Amino acid sequence: MILPIYLYGQPVLRKEAKDITSDYPNLKELINNMFETMYNADGVGLAAPQIGLDIRLFVIDLEPLAEDNPEYADFKKVFINAKIVETSGEIVKMEEGCLSVPGINEAVERHEKIRIQYMDENFVAHDEEYDQFFARCIQHEYDHIDGKLFIDKISGIRKQLIKTKLTNMIKGKVNCRYRVKAVGR
Repeated sequence: MILPIYLYGQPVLRKEAKDITSDYPNLKELINNMFETMYNADGVGLAAPQIGLDIRLFVIDLEPLAEDNPEYADFKKVFINAKIVETSGEIVKMEEGCLSVPGINEAVERHEKIRIQYMDENFVAHDEEYDQFFARCIQHEYDHIDGKLFIDKISGIRKQLIKTKLTNMIKGKVNCRYRVKAVGR
């Protein structure tokens, strides 16, 4: 089932999410719905707060980018109760966008490498290292479960330049081709 994506201004996007247990209600269905919602919006990542749930769950599938980047072909993962335990490498600046902040893309600095501990959809524990674009995508979604958005990482001047767009988003004045839930709607 395709769920509405919560837009900038929704309080759930600013809450630090809570860990869940393996008996979380309808978890498999929720994960499937998150992937379906993400695909419908042409995204490559989606966190539970973006669909209104303050739980530490996010999904990533880089397959849509595999035509230009074959190494992304098999990167489809579910991250439950994730904790980034280490960041390293250079700080790399790259443009990002977000399904919860449609129509805005900004250059964001992130660590080149991360080490993350998480549970998969079967509650099997993982302790893995990622770098480059994999690390960037994980950090972006991880920020969501910590109540942060990519626009929090841009300069004050850039924030001023997008202020009108953000204000309009809060008022529900946004045009999206996917289902959304704005504050003003």
